[in-house]
Formats: sequence, structure tokens, C-alpha cells
Amino acid sequence: MNKIIITINRECGTGGREIAYLIGEKLGLKVYDRSMLEGIAKQFDMTIENIEKVKAQKTNWWSDFCRFYQQFGAASHTTPTKPEATPLSVYYAEARALKELAAQESCIIIGRAGFHVFRDDPDALHLLIIADRDARIARMAASRNLSPKEAEKLMDSIDRERDTFVKTVANTSRYDARNYNFVFNVTGMEPEKVASFLAENIRHKLEMKK
Repeated sequence: MNKIIITINRECGTGGREIAYLIGEKLGLKVYDRSMLEGIAKQFDMTIENIEKVKAQKTNWWSDFCRFYQQFGAASHTTPTKPEATPLSVYYAEARALKELAAQESCIIIGRAGFHVFRDDPDALHLLIIADRDARIARMAASRNLSPKEAEKLMDSIDRERDTFVKTVANTSRYDARNYNFVFNVTGMEPEKVASFLAENIRHKLEMKK
């Protein structure tokens, strides 16, 4: 197989994480998701949960950018300290880690604004997985043993956090289809069938590159 980097963005409640791992099995690729934050969390001396909260913060992109580079400049003249965690500094740390991983091997990256990190990489394919709202609520309720109302509240909260992070670091909407090679509505489909379909299309696209 040629070198490939697959980024998968997904709406909450679509089963996108499960689909990503199934694609990984079918194509023989490692999958990187939230667990990769462990090393990044250590850089900021924070827990993964707190790092995720930082990423969900609404912030002025320019002030965040200036603060990041003021901190960078100060660090070059003083004793190294733990960097301040902001959405932008966390994004840069994640992007650096993702590029190091992708330089070593083909892989699948779930979330982490991967479509933006690898937007100019000719070896990257970007997927967005969506589903109808009622189907997502039902899946969330079943998978987390919640009432439909509780599932809907949690789902909307997670999606808002992901939306905020992408808008902050990429200045785009994660729903903009122009950011992806495939936008797939999985309503009513089993994750196994979705993964098989996408894996086959990814293989075909790789064959076209040869």
C-alpha cells in the first residue's frame, strides 16, 4: 500500500470512532485518537480531561496567537517552564505530534482537526461522518445508558466543543464539505458495512495514485 494518512471527523453519536477502527483493521493501519493526548497533557502538566476543556474554550484567535508567540519568545530567554494551555498552543502541540506519527507510517487520525493539520499533504484523505439527528440521539442513549433527553444534551455539548475548537484553530466550519474527500451519512447503516464501503473506496483511490 502507498503511504496514506486518513483523517476522520465525525458528528457525535454517529459511531465514527468505531468505524475508524474497523477501517484500520481492514487496511492494516494504526488508529490515533484521544489517547494520543497523554503525551501532550504531560507537556502542559494537565490531565487529558482538562486539555479537552481547554480545546473547547471560546477565544479570540488573534489574542491567543499573540500570547502563544510572546510565550515562545520569552521561553527562549528564560528557564524553560510548562507552556500555557490555550486552544492554539494545544493545537500546535497536537499537530506536531500527528506529523511526527504520520512521517513514520500510514495511519488513521480521529478528530484533532486532522483535516486541517494535513490539508496540504498529498498523501492525506479526509472523511466526515454524519447522521440524522434522531439516529444519533438514539445511538448515544443506547451506548451510554441515557434517556433520550440526556443523550441529546450530551451530544449537543460535545458537538459544540468540537465546533468551537475547529473554528478557533482552522477558521472554518467542520461541516464545510470542501474540507473533505468523502462526506458520508451513515443513518441506518451498520458500522461494519460503512467501514467496508469506505475501505474499498480508499483502496481504489490509492490504486489511482500509482
